[in-house]
Amino acid sequence: MLKQRILTAIVLLAILLPALFYPSHVPFACVMLVLIGAGAWEWGRLNGYGQQLSVFLGVETVALCALSWWLGLLDRSLLLMWLLASAAWVLGGAALLRVAVPGWPRIPRGLRLVGGLLALWVAWLAAVQARMVGINFLLSILVLVWVADVFAYFAGRAFGLKFTRSKLAPAISPGKSWEGVWGGMAGVVVLALAWVWADRAAGATVASLYTRLYERGWWLLLVGVLFLAAISVVGDLVESLIKRSAGAKDSSSLLPGHGGVLDRVDALLPALPIAMMLAFL
Repeated sequence: MLKQRILTAIVLLAILLPALFYPSHVPFACVMLVLIGAGAWEWGRLNGYGQQLSVFLGVETVALCALSWWLGLLDRSLLLMWLLASAAWVLGGAALLRVAVPGWPRIPRGLRLVGGLLALWVAWLAAVQARMVGINFLLSILVLVWVADVFAYFAGRAFGLKFTRSKLAPAISPGKSWEGVWGGMAGVVVLALAWVWADRAAGATVASLYTRLYERGWWLLLVGVLFLAAISVVGDLVESLIKRSAGAKDSSSLLPGHGGVLDRVDALLPALPIAMMLAFL
């Protein structure tokens, strides 16, 4: 299992990193198209649709992203979209976590389907537009989510239930603890401060998300990164809730040792548009 995870991670990095660091944003946008299409296919399967219809949903989502690209949407200010997506994730995420696993099937399947596909489309727009802003800017968002996850894992293993008596969401994800969430938040604060220092020391021509927030006030940097760490947990929990409702361990087996695409990007789906909102509001 560990060998599979390592090999899959190496292959993914070998594809993602050259696309990310290529002078143009086009290769990265194309790689993201493939990932979003695969995520849409998984979404169809998690919602009980058959193989053929799920493939159609994947193709349809890729076509929607490509049409947005062709129409020049990536070159426009999408602040209103980031605001609406942020509100939807905050309010919708809170509502879903409140009703938990039993409440998910009560939502009309068509509404669930459209909501998930729209979330994938908005995440593609946010990721590619962030890459168009600059590699440093996009990386600062991606690394924040990864650091929050890693610090949460180790803090949860080391301190889980030592300061609180209840787990974070035992009915949805029994392994997560409040101590893990606090550890993830501490990790992103340290990351943000270190990145701001590195931006200034290196004289970065393209500011990271952290520097953009810091230039408007240290308090905004603190609130922003804590909010992003929290919303990444929401994205993770929402996907876990949906998988439990569908009776699935992973969103698919596309990535050996890692599960599916949605298992890897669940925390990024809300974090990307909200980061764009914070950066450009």
